[in-house]
Amino acid sequence: MKLSALDGSEYHEYYAPYLKILGDVGLLHALEKGREKMLSVLRAIPEHKLTYSYAEGKWTVAELITHLMDAERVFQYRALRFARGDATELPGFDQDRYVPQSGAAGRTKEQLAKEFEAIRGSTISLFRSFDEELLLRVGVASGAKMSVRALGFVISGHQAHHLKILHEKYLS
Repeated sequence: MKLSALDGSEYHEYYAPYLKILGDVGLLHALEKGREKMLSVLRAIPEHKLTYSYAEGKWTVAELITHLMDAERVFQYRALRFARGDATELPGFDQDRYVPQSGAAGRTKEQLAKEFEAIRGSTISLFRSFDEELLLRVGVASGAKMSVRALGFVISGHQAHHLKILHEKYLS
């Protein structure tokens, strides 16, 4: 299933930039390539850069990576609930409240890489388990309708978006 198969009604317009950055890729391909890309970037970051922030009030490199993992867990959970037919409207989450509670400052590059690899592996397994019918199921999160398959692409696009920022503002 490719990104071009998504209908604009399957996601809130807020997520459109995350989808656009991907190009017309397959869902599992995007998740798998994203795993490889993230692990490659993590291996290349010097340990001392984890605590770097490019401006006052901006996240550090470790906080940005932890944010990606937190968001992936939230999106993965939403996909599971929607795929299982749970019609309960799910609330949003405040990323700016999560980050300070993440303990990112005390984490090593190796710890972050292992955790990311475990989370993405779980995400890939989950999305591999969904057939076409389940991928098309829709639920409501943060007040907006979202399909299971759109959530998978959002996970990949959100990562690509933040990796772009990481390269432009943190590692350049």
